[in-house]
Amino acid sequence: MAKSDAYPLSPRPSAWQWVGERGLRVETGAATLACYESLVSQKLEEIEDIIPADGSLLVVLRNGGGVSAALRATLDAPAAEAPSLTGTLHVVSVEFGGGAGPDLSELAARARMDESAYISNLAAVECRVDFLGFQPGFPYLSGLPEALQAPRRKTPRVSVASGSIGIGGRYAGIYSTAGPGGWQIIGRTSSVLFDVHRDPPTLFLPGDRIRFVPI
Repeated sequence: MAKSDAYPLSPRPSAWQWVGERGLRVETGAATLACYESLVSQKLEEIEDIIPADGSLLVVLRNGGGVSAALRATLDAPAAEAPSLTGTLHVVSVEFGGGAGPDLSELAARARMDESAYISNLAAVECRVDFLGFQPGFPYLSGLPEALQAPRRKTPRVSVASGSIGIGGRYAGIYSTAGPGGWQIIGRTSSVLFDVHRDPPTLFLPGDRIRFVPI
């Protein structure tokens, strides 16, 4: 069966796109996590994997071709009809500033705060894991107050330590492994974000919540 027959055009055709033979990319906007949760909860047999991104989902099907009515109905559902997502709450201990957070003082000054106030404001926020990417298990965290947001560095660092807490635009993130990176580094955690021997290997999942606690 041809894809054009198996998969009728959506009322929003530009929001649907095949990626290879089994991947279906769907623009979901602000409803990405709600749509993700709905699909996970349904446990549809035709779905092999669901990968949320910034404003979209990649749905990987077990077989190429048709899309079931149940899957189509979920992807077409208005955001208001999707369940709200809570996720697991993780408390992450962080060493802020100094060698662990070389950009903290600059970001605090940018926010017109001292370092203690910046840390307190961040610790008061419950961030949400919107999606994982860049490195295995690297969480993109939404929920930062505008005052704590900052652009990425003009010149990326050659090496950023594993566990580093970074600010990149409206997102906060945690480096799961050591490597180059351009986010503003404000602290570091000893938490292990990715372990191939763990099930699941990632410490965080989309929809989880994170609170940073200074040590």
